[in-house]
Amino acid sequence: MTVPRRGLASVIDPSIGLTEEQKEFQKVAFDFASKEMAPNMALWDEKEIFPVETMQKAAQLGFGGIYTSPDVGGSGLSRLDTSVIFEALSTGCVSTTAYMSIHNMCVWMIDTFGNEEQRHRFCPPLCSMEKFASYCLTEPGSGSDAASLLTSAKRNGDCYILNGSKAFISGAGDTDVYVVMCRTGGSGARGISCLVVEKGTPGLSFGKKEKKVGWNSQPTRAVIFEDCAVPVTNRLGQEGQGFGIAMRGLNGGRINIASCSLGAAPRLRPAHPRSHGCEKAVSGSLWLITSIFSSDWQRWRHSW
Repeated sequence: MTVPRRGLASVIDPSIGLTEEQKEFQKVAFDFASKEMAPNMALWDEKEIFPVETMQKAAQLGFGGIYTSPDVGGSGLSRLDTSVIFEALSTGCVSTTAYMSIHNMCVWMIDTFGNEEQRHRFCPPLCSMEKFASYCLTEPGSGSDAASLLTSAKRNGDCYILNGSKAFISGAGDTDVYVVMCRTGGSGARGISCLVVEKGTPGLSFGKKEKKVGWNSQPTRAVIFEDCAVPVTNRLGQEGQGFGIAMRGLNGGRINIASCSLGAAPRLRPAHPRSHGCEKAVSGSLWLITSIFSSDWQRWRHSW
């Protein structure tokens, strides 16, 4: 297979289909990624640094609560706007941007499904990234089959008593707010509720930091609940609504992480893939995949 010799710019123009306003905040995100993230990306990964100060700088640009309501400190942008920003930020550090996308998803969940007291209590410090959030759904025995989760929350007066564990949680141990899906009722999706658990709550602890190949700027740990008492006032929505809340969060979260992947993808292939043997085949395959992906992405943008 002969691979056309085309430069990166001829394949992907990230501004195609955007409004002038979207191009402006896309440029802000690209500039931030280039100046604040890319020069530090290798060090963050090597030293396993969670770059709190850099993310707080990003929050000053409105990137801590991109699609969260302005009345609680968010930027109030659209899903497409958010996608554009995450694509741009990930050119600087995809690992850090991916965590930021999870944080944004958690803030949106609280903003959307929380009551007024919860929204105004939790969202402002999350939007400023004074505090950070983690999404807790996956368990050792339930990954893709999330409705079979076992972490239990038994009502005891004004509290729920949580017992169980979550696995592979991004940011765990270093973050401050945990959006936790737990079982308050019977089996299946309808028995699941959503609680916000704050770091420092007695009975909340964390496993060891997972060893990973890459993506080390976001720590990954188990989250463990042992008779962890969480106020009923920290429940988002009603009992039994947790699974729906979790899926609504993921509906946007999947777009976010796809945008992060798209922003990082061009760096995986050379602009002029010319080498020998297997290297030539790999370079050609990467060029073809990212070119097709980018073409589909531009068509998707125009459809919005």
